[in-house]
Amino acid sequence: MAVSTPIADIGWKAPMFRLKGVDSHYHSLKQLSGMRGTVVVFICNHCPYVKAIMPRLIRDAKALHDLGVHTIAINANDDRAYPEDSFSNMKAFAREWDLPFHYLHDDTQEVAHAYEAVCTPDFFGFDADLRLQYRGRLDAGRKDPVPDDTPRELYDAMRLIAHYGYGPGEQQASMGCSIKWRLPQEDADLNWIQPAA
Repeated sequence: MAVSTPIADIGWKAPMFRLKGVDSHYHSLKQLSGMRGTVVVFICNHCPYVKAIMPRLIRDAKALHDLGVHTIAINANDDRAYPEDSFSNMKAFAREWDLPFHYLHDDTQEVAHAYEAVCTPDFFGFDADLRLQYRGRLDAGRKDPVPDDTPRELYDAMRLIAHYGYGPGEQQASMGCSIKWRLPQEDADLNWIQPAA
């Protein structure tokens, strides 16, 4: 089911995290954030909305890196219900697309809950102090190709944030597949500990 992101809570401080990346190392937001801004985007391997934007996301992430803005991708989907979103498949996805940014696994879904992420892709654009300035879409594209002259909304917003510290006043919501949450019982199963005999 397609869902859209809510209105941005401008100035909201990014929750910290430390997650395992497809390089099999753990990375924190503090380590990966950019000097002039940071994009945190929730994606997954199987979503058609994500697959459709990958070439443009990679293009814009590379361009933003040159401005001192870093991009971090996080997959929080329940990989038991959606095996295509497993950690091993994340590694294959990263190789297939030759990702120029870190791709992290939120296996407990705690980070996605902290960010109140709702869909894939879901973009959070932070300033140099990790204050939210943008909660919009990459561009007007969804699952179909877009013309070459389509405005690069995320890129333009982050360029503004990098230079002036604030994002655009008008922001268009991102749209994508809903994040695949685990059922409460599944969370209980993950945290269950065998009592001592």
